[in-house]
Amino acid sequence: MTELEKIYNDYFGDIYRFLYRLCGNKHLAEDLTSETFFKAIQSIDSFKGESDIKTWLFQIAKNTYFSYTRKNKIFVNIADIQTEANINIEKTILQKESSEQIIQILHHFPETYKEVFYLRVFGELDFQQIGQLFGRTTNWACVTFHRARKKLINEMREQ
Repeated sequence: MTELEKIYNDYFGDIYRFLYRLCGNKHLAEDLTSETFFKAIQSIDSFKGESDIKTWLFQIAKNTYFSYTRKNKIFVNIADIQTEANINIEKTILQKESSEQIIQILHHFPETYKEVFYLRVFGELDFQQIGQLFGRTTNWACVTFHRARKKLINEMREQ
């Protein structure tokens, strides 16, 4: 088995689940997962090993998804999201058939907040992996995530 086959076998399921949570469509998630690995193979020479290979693949997957949404002009209506006083964003995202409403809110966030939030919630990366990806500390990743989460909760309440 080649190194690329091992990477594919080890991470296919994680990348697929991540993309499925983003798009809510099994067929689209399969297509985007294939495209993610195709892009990874094309750019494997640019991977410097400064972060975990899984983190790198999630970054490619996230960018692939957002390229798809921009290309297809996917917009969402956030009016149907109900909020409660003690809202649990992670649970809300994972329970929704489509998380596009929350993605629309996140779209207007500062880039760092968006990326950290996506990697933590959709990518299921731990704070240490996120910190490594950004060349920062684990604490920085944790604080940034919680600030983004708080901002999202506040914006959802305003909707």
